[in-house]
Amino acid sequence: MRKYKLTITITFLIIVVMGSSIILSSCSKDRDLVSTEYIDKIRLGKLLFNDKNLSNPIGQSCSSCHSTSTGFSDLNHSIVSEGAANGLFGNRNAPNIAYGMFAPPLYFDNVDSTYVGGFFLDGRVNTLEEQSQKPFLNPLEMNILNVQMLIGKIKEASYYNLYRQVYGEATDNNTAFNNLADAIASFEKSPDLNPFTSKYDYYLKGQATFTTQELRGMQLFNDTAKGKCANCHISDADVLSGKVLFTDFTYDNIGVPKNMANPFYTIPATFNPLGSNAVDYGLGGFLNDPDNYGRFKVPTLRNAAISAPYFHNGFYNTLEEVVHFYNKRDVEPFPAAEIPSTVNHDELGDLHLTTQEEKDIVTFIKTLTDGFK
Repeated sequence: MRKYKLTITITFLIIVVMGSSIILSSCSKDRDLVSTEYIDKIRLGKLLFNDKNLSNPIGQSCSSCHSTSTGFSDLNHSIVSEGAANGLFGNRNAPNIAYGMFAPPLYFDNVDSTYVGGFFLDGRVNTLEEQSQKPFLNPLEMNILNVQMLIGKIKEASYYNLYRQVYGEATDNNTAFNNLADAIASFEKSPDLNPFTSKYDYYLKGQATFTTQELRGMQLFNDTAKGKCANCHISDADVLSGKVLFTDFTYDNIGVPKNMANPFYTIPATFNPLGSNAVDYGLGGFLNDPDNYGRFKVPTLRNAAISAPYFHNGFYNTLEEVVHFYNKRDVEPFPAAEIPSTVNHDELGDLHLTTQEEKDIVTFIKTLTDGFK
């Protein structure tokens, strides 16, 4: 069991949604000015996030792979998302990016001897701003050839006046690119991506009642000796935010098999010279460290019920399959792990859960979907 308890740094600007308005509390003497500027920045970030003209060719936006209707994961529930260029695919499933703002920069926890934080599934960047820039210039994603091309598109956009209002004239391309990242990150820190409106959240506030099955599932989820889900998908409220994030932002190899249906294996050799022999080493690949091969960041389970398929390669399509895999991986004939050397055998693989207990856990996870009424 990991001892790690999530600690995060959050902005002193606290966003509260009331109807269609956003009120910001700030320590600044220029409170109204800061509030107005920040609201405009969020508006701009949302427009950028949803603009399908910012790809090459046009037709793909950030929201194409991170849609609000699927918990900010792939709109079509694809194994991996197709890029702007027809027939090109990345090698990883588009993760749910909601609640990502709470991740700390990547660091090594000496107490638990594990890496924590970072962005992307391999932790290769340390901020939301850095993360938001990468897909634009990735030929397998939005395929923008260079920063100059991207900023040229921004200057032609209907919202360029809003950009100028927030940041001024885009006279330097690199500065404008950083401003674009700042705006998108501001949107990703807004209540749109961090609403905390699941049945579970209302249950915590005493405004919703769990069914008997949901209560059983929650008990199993939190049981460190049986379900063990909360060992990594922490259900304790974070000290600073007071929110339950259902991740400790650590990295793990849970023994996911290679997904031979991944279209990345069939793209031209220019982009994937190894074809079906390509291996995704996750955090270990980024760190060039065999001890971390196959480890990927533990995702939040918020909105997991609507963000299939699951795991970094989209191997499983349902929560039922995922929970059964966690429960029986080491005692039933599942396909072999893609990278067996670092598989976690301590916290999963033979949990002795009954079929009913598996169903109960799935039922509880479904209470973590935002938009409960």
